[in-house]
Amino acid sequence: MGFRKDFLWGGATAANQFEGGYREGGKGPSCADMLTNGTGSSPRQITRTWEEGMYYPNHTASDFFHHYKEDIALMAEMGFQVYRMSIAWTRIYPTGVEEEPNEEGLKFYDAVFDELKAHGIEPLVTISHYEMPFYLTEHYNGWASRELIDLYVKFCGTIFRRYKDKVKYWLTFNEINCGTLPLGNFMSLGILNEGTRSFLNQVDIPQLRYQGMHHQFVASAKAVKLGHEINPDFQIGCMIALMPTYPLTCHPRDMLKFQQQWQDINYYCGDVMVRGEYPHYAPRLWDEQGVKLTVTEEDRKILKEGTIDFYSLSYYQTNCVSHKDNESMIGGNLLAGVKNPYLEASDWGWQIDPDGLRYTLNELYGRYQIPLMVVENGLGAYDKVEEDGSIHDDYRIAYLRAHIQAMKEAVGDGVDLLGYTPWGCIDIVSASTGEMKKRYGFIYVDSDDFGNGSFRRSRKDSFYWYQKVIRSNGEDLG
Repeated sequence: MGFRKDFLWGGATAANQFEGGYREGGKGPSCADMLTNGTGSSPRQITRTWEEGMYYPNHTASDFFHHYKEDIALMAEMGFQVYRMSIAWTRIYPTGVEEEPNEEGLKFYDAVFDELKAHGIEPLVTISHYEMPFYLTEHYNGWASRELIDLYVKFCGTIFRRYKDKVKYWLTFNEINCGTLPLGNFMSLGILNEGTRSFLNQVDIPQLRYQGMHHQFVASAKAVKLGHEINPDFQIGCMIALMPTYPLTCHPRDMLKFQQQWQDINYYCGDVMVRGEYPHYAPRLWDEQGVKLTVTEEDRKILKEGTIDFYSLSYYQTNCVSHKDNESMIGGNLLAGVKNPYLEASDWGWQIDPDGLRYTLNELYGRYQIPLMVVENGLGAYDKVEEDGSIHDDYRIAYLRAHIQAMKEAVGDGVDLLGYTPWGCIDIVSASTGEMKKRYGFIYVDSDDFGNGSFRRSRKDSFYWYQKVIRSNGEDLG
């Protein structure tokens, strides 16, 4: 029932939400840099230029760029064996079309990887995590253009060769299935259709979205093949945002809707990246969306040759689905759903369901039979700093404890689980709202929603609890 002896414990962040330093070291503007701040009720705005009077939280984020040594030391103090991070594409190729990479950007990540190695921490690198060059949006409409395939593969080749002795674990695209939703147009695919301003209400053209995802599949497969040629020891995975649902009732139409949502959102991308071909239900999905996908014979060959080595996922909550339109709705990671009467919800309305993680891991492993890794999981919550500087986040400990126990049960069920990297291990800017007050970390960053503060790091109660969990390989969850 226990975790494997070489189980990888750690935490996760993304460059666009954590790194800051948006104009330093030759970095160019990314899509994330063009997002204003927002709130739970006021959506972020997408702007084509940096507008006067607007605040862009990703520009500063948590300022890892200037705090990386301190932050990595804190990770090591907790006992991290792995740190999931991303390389900002625009630090290496500021516009994405340069012939030669930016040496200053490459040296920054050299320094980060060397610091991780000095502390015995293995990097797990997401190659593209919602931070593609904005230039590619302006000139190609992002992944809607097939030309991005070669630009991405060039980026991969550069970092694979540069860090071939420093990084073993890679993820090609973060939450690639975000592209199955209209929200994914800009965030995941860099597609900015005319008339789009609101991040949550984008002008959507499904034809461009699904063609863009196809281009990402081909690019990922090419990257996997290239990576294995450069270093056969590379382990290269996919990353899927799991948005699990249950049928609200035993009505057959609820069951059919539940099945369809799992196929269209949770399985669609994984089926292509693990199996190397589109699944049987894809043609009907395309037809109902009015999509006519262009897939060449060469594309099909590439997809077959570039299947991934392991499957990673984000898991935060579950929702229900109903064939009726008048049911009560509740929020979630990327996708809202019908409220489950048996579950409690977080401060942001995300339902808390550790048993759903066990169910999900069993479903995925049964379907794919390759190793899994949970690379995002956690509780976004308001944290209060006491007068003595302490931060008592028992709510976060309770959430993580229950989910680690669920993973342990899944391992007992026979699931091959490689590791666990809770999201926002050090407080970060929220992707959906741009807020800092929606905190996930074991470590508090003194910054507000507008970048005001000292950026001083403070250990929360969960810091010491997770330290104990890692030391015991998940046996001591008290």
